[in-house]
Amino acid sequence: MTDVAVLTTPFLDLTFGGLVELPPLGGERFATELTRSPGGGAITATGTARLGLDTVLAVPLGDDPSGAFLAATLLADGVRLVAPHDGPTATTVVMPAHGDRALVTFDPGAPVRCSDLEALAPRAVVCGVAQLDAVPTGTEAYVSVGDREAHGYAGRLPEALAEHSTLIVNEPEARLLAGVADAADAAYVLAERAGTAVVTIGSRGAIAVADGELHAARGVDAGAVVDTTGAGDLFTAAYVWAGLRGMAAADRLRWAVLYASLSVTVPTATAGALTEAALIDEAARRGLPAPSPPSAKEP
Repeated sequence: MTDVAVLTTPFLDLTFGGLVELPPLGGERFATELTRSPGGGAITATGTARLGLDTVLAVPLGDDPSGAFLAATLLADGVRLVAPHDGPTATTVVMPAHGDRALVTFDPGAPVRCSDLEALAPRAVVCGVAQLDAVPTGTEAYVSVGDREAHGYAGRLPEALAEHSTLIVNEPEARLLAGVADAADAAYVLAERAGTAVVTIGSRGAIAVADGELHAARGVDAGAVVDTTGAGDLFTAAYVWAGLRGMAAADRLRWAVLYASLSVTVPTATAGALTEAALIDEAARRGLPAPSPPSAKEP
């Protein structure tokens, strides 16, 4: 059985590193580095694979050179793939500067094929709200919401967010979806629709409401911030890993915050995505107890 199927869109990320500042309209700035790397759902899939989970990127890549590059990169990390689609691969230009980044994205909207998911029979699925209908019945769903979806679903999250779903959003998305100003209040509101609501709050860490109880994990200072791109995707990867490990809600948060925090000290998220062994070593250095052995997989 597949541990996790990732249904969120994979991108080819083109990262322009070393920018002192972003160019103004009509202006030009020169980067010192240009890096190609997996983005979006491909970051989450890389993270779960490096953390030892049997991972499938269940969104088809394009049959273009960008898709071929991503396929080779993901396969080298042990990520399994479904057949590509006849079209281009989604692409994002990433411009990190001043501890944050600006993005420009092209997304052709390649659909997930339900037949792929049925054949994979995943224990868990990472998806967006729009893909909830494709999630097999009884499968644990970890649902992310981007800025576009947050505006589209503000105040009206769908009924498909059932008790076996975990909603993972950042603070601005949570406030927009819930229609309240406070992150903790938003988590409580969102947990009324999903089984668990997780809200990341940047460098301050993350909070979650599970079974009516609020949990919090403080942020981790891992060093100078170089590139925050994909930190949320890796947070999700580690949260899923911790969930399949059978950890309690508070521990899931701690491990996910640590994993995401460690990733931002180097350019590109996949360069900062640690293996399971490296993550456990880093956790031990910070006094976090080693996790219990993995829970048994179903045959």
